Amino acid sequence: MDIPRLHPDTIQDVEDRADILDVVGEHVVLKKQGKDYLGLCPFHDEKTPSFSVSPTKQLYYCFGCGAGGGAIKFLMEVGQQSFVDVVLRLAERYQVPIKTLAPEKRQELQRQLSLREQLYEILAIAASFYQHALRQPEGEIALTYLTEKRRLSDQTIQTFGLGYAPGGWEALYRYLVEGKRYPVLLVEQAGLVRPRKQGEGYYDYFRDRLMIPIADHQGRIIGFGSRTLGNDEPKYLNSPETEVFSKGQTLYGLDRAKKAIAQQDQAVLVEGYFDVIALHAAGIEQAVAALGTALGEAQLKHLSRYTDSKQIVLNFDADAAGRKATERAIREVETLVYTGQIQLRILNLPGGKDADEFLLSRPDAVEQYRHQLQTAPLWLDWQLEQVVQGLDLNQADQFEQAAQGMLKLLQKIADPQKRTYYLNICAEKLGQGDRRLILRYSQDLGSQLRSPKRSRLQPQKRSDRNLLERAEELLLFLYLHCPGQRPTIIADLDQRDLMFSLSHHRQLWQQILTLDPDQRNPRLIQALQAQALQAEQSLDNVQHLFHLSEHRRRDIERAGLLVKAAIASLERVSYEKNRTYCLHHWQTLDPQTDPETHAYYLNEFYRNDQKIRELDQQRCASLLDVIELAPE
Repeated sequence: MDIPRLHPDTIQDVEDRADILDVVGEHVVLKKQGKDYLGLCPFHDEKTPSFSVSPTKQLYYCFGCGAGGGAIKFLMEVGQQSFVDVVLRLAERYQVPIKTLAPEKRQELQRQLSLREQLYEILAIAASFYQHALRQPEGEIALTYLTEKRRLSDQTIQTFGLGYAPGGWEALYRYLVEGKRYPVLLVEQAGLVRPRKQGEGYYDYFRDRLMIPIADHQGRIIGFGSRTLGNDEPKYLNSPETEVFSKGQTLYGLDRAKKAIAQQDQAVLVEGYFDVIALHAAGIEQAVAALGTALGEAQLKHLSRYTDSKQIVLNFDADAAGRKATERAIREVETLVYTGQIQLRILNLPGGKDADEFLLSRPDAVEQYRHQLQTAPLWLDWQLEQVVQGLDLNQADQFEQAAQGMLKLLQKIADPQKRTYYLNICAEKLGQGDRRLILRYSQDLGSQLRSPKRSRLQPQKRSDRNLLERAEELLLFLYLHCPGQRPTIIADLDQRDLMFSLSHHRQLWQQILTLDPDQRNPRLIQALQAQALQAEQSLDNVQHLFHLSEHRRRDIERAGLLVKAAIASLERVSYEKNRTYCLHHWQTLDPQTDPETHAYYLNEFYRNDQKIRELDQQRCASLLDVIELAPE
C-alpha cells in the first residue's frame, strides 16, 4: 500500500528545526573538538572516537565506517525506521505542522502508520497465544518434539518464543476476534486468518503446527514460520506477505544476532529456523537464516552493515540440493562478491549435515563448528572446487569442461592481482602437480583471458581509472565545499567538452546541476541529502565527499590550483584513450597497402603523446597524488 508523499515544505521545516547536536546527542556522548563534536560511532564498534558532528553544516560523518548524513538519516539508521516515520516523529517533537502533497490524504497517512502499529500488537498477542497453547495438553506432541527430537532446553524454547497452533479451525480466530475484540479484517491483514471460500466466516491460517515467531531487526514480531507435526504439506509454512512482513526482506534471528555479529565481525547465514536456534543455544549467536533458500542483495547488504570486515559465512546443507542453493545464492549476489562489497565464505559441514544435525552429532561439535567457521574457504575457492568435483582431468572432454568452467569464473574477476592469483590456482589444479604442465596451463589460461574479444570487455586500466576517479572526486568535492570555484568548474568542463565518466559521479553531478542551477545554493549538501532520502536513493559511493576532515581543510586553501590539476587530469585520461586507439590501429595497418592511413595514425599517436606530456606539467601531478578523497 502506497504511503502518501509528505509535502516538501514539511520536510524542509523539519530539516530547519531539527538540530543535529540535539538529535545525535541522545544516542552518542559527544565532546567538543574545535568547531565540531566527536564521539564513538553508534554504527560500528570502536575504541577511538571517529564519529564527527558538525553543527554548522548540520551533518554527521564517521571516518571509520563512512556513515554520514543529517538528522533525518541518523534517526533512520540508528533506529532502522523509514523516512516518513522519522519525519513525522521529528515534526511532532519540533511542533512542525504536517502537510502532504494532497491535503485530503493526511488522514490516510496517519491511518497507514496506525495500521502497522495495530498489526504489531495483534501479532504479539498471537505469539503469546501460541506459547500458552504449547504448554497445554493439546500441545504436548509439539513440546515433546522440541525437547526430545530437537533437544532444546526450556530456556531456549522460551527465549525464541516457540509455540503451538491448535488443530481446530477457529481457535486463534475465536481468541482474537471474539475474545480480544480485534476487528477481523485487521487479523486477516496480519496474515493470521483467512475468509472461507464457501459460506461466511474465517478459519485459522496456521493449524496443528509448531510455531516460530519471526521478528524484524528491532525485535517486533512481524510474522510466523511453522512446521507440521505430521505428514501435512507443506512441511514448513510461513506467514503470507503483509503490510509488515516481506519474506524477501527478512532474515530470521537478526534481532538477536546483530550484537554478536558486530562483536565477532562475522555473520553466519544458515538455511533453517532450527539451525539458527541450535547455533544460538550453543553460544554461536551470530547466526541468521533466510526464509527459505532465496537470498537477495538487499538481505546481504543489510546483514553486512553490522560487520566491519563484511564477512558472511554461507552455511547451507552440503547435499546436492544445498550445493544448488549455494550456487543460486552466489549468482543472486555475485555483484557484491565480485566487487568486494562483501567477503563471502562457504561452509559445508562434514557428512553433508546441516548445522542443527552437526551440533547433535558429536560431543565436541561446538568446538569443531567454530573451527570450521575459521577455516571456511572463500566463495571463489569453493566454486573452483565445485568445477572440478567428480571430473577426471585425464579425460580430454572432462579436462576441457573444467578449463572452461574456470575461465568463466576468472573472467568475472575485475581486480588484476586477484585474477592472476586465481589463474595460478586454476593452473595448479589442471596440472595436477606437474610443474611443466602448470606453467603451460597458466600461460594458456592467461592468453585466453587476454584475447581480443576479451579485451573489448575489459574494465578501464587500473592506473587510468585511479587517476580518473581521484580527479572526478576532487572536482565534486571542491564544487560542494568551495562555492567560489563553482563557476570556474562549470566553465572548464564546458570549454573542454569534459564529463564525469563514473556512473555514481555522473549521477551526483546531474543532481547538483538540478539543485544548483545558478551555482549559488548555500545549502547544496543538505539539499542533496534530503533528495536522496526522499527518493530512497543510496549515496554510499559519494557520501565521503560531503564531509570535511582535518587533513582535507588545506585543500580548500589551494582550491584554484587543484581545480586546474583535476581538469588537466580528466583531459589526460581522454588523450590517453586516443593515443591507445591510434597505436592499436597503426599496428594493424600495412604501410605498403595503405601508407596514408598508416602515417595518419602514427602522427595522431605522437600528437596525443605530446599533449599528454604537456598536461602532466599542467596538472601538478605531485599535488594530485597526495589527495586521498576515497575512504579506506
